[in-house]
Amino acid sequence: MARQLDEQIAGRFPVGRRLRVLDVGIGQGTQALRLARLGHQVTGVEQDPVMIAAAREALDREPEGIRERVRLVQGDGRDTGVHFLPGSFDLVLCHGVLMYVEEPDPLVAGLARMLAPGGLLSLLVRNGDGLAMRPGLTGDWAGALAAFDTTAYTNRLGLNVRADRLAELTATLAGIAAPLHAWYGVRVFTDTAADDAARPADLETLLAVEERAGRTDPYRGVAALLHLCGVRG
Repeated sequence: MARQLDEQIAGRFPVGRRLRVLDVGIGQGTQALRLARLGHQVTGVEQDPVMIAAAREALDREPEGIRERVRLVQGDGRDTGVHFLPGSFDLVLCHGVLMYVEEPDPLVAGLARMLAPGGLLSLLVRNGDGLAMRPGLTGDWAGALAAFDTTAYTNRLGLNVRADRLAELTATLAGIAAPLHAWYGVRVFTDTAADDAARPADLETLLAVEERAGRTDPYRGVAALLHLCGVRG
């Protein structure tokens, strides 16, 4: 996903431009810190106190120059309008958040309002059109059959969450003046891998395969996750 995001940034902004980045649902800060190391100014929003504490710990381990480029805000991603002025950011990330939000459209609309004209919105969501893949590939036939007719699922943490369909999110992005510019699949072949699996010796080859599949039909359409990139008009 990081490679996909970098591809979109390179295609939209001049080389060397320092971007104003908003990361809603920053989690442990993986993407935020990566972008700060590249020179961008990053603001991270996180509601979970455990996650924001982990992000602060990770930030504290960075050199001072990187720490100065990151601001952390504890708050609900649906309240971006409380904290920031419209059009304040060149890049807005919302990765792995929408599946926990019962009504995602207001959140996505609020994120789009944070973008300056020409700004990039990056969403990572569970693929509602591919929910039968994981149970099917693991031999859970009843689970696979049930998954065809729903966007609800239970994640690996045991939480009941929801997925998004590409067509519906495409319509949402068009309706909030940030139409879909590009989309990718994420975890096409690796979704059934154990979370604690050892780092494979051929990791670079694995990543190359996933990167190729994530941009190639029909593979990307059945990926576990979808990475959608919209551009503010």
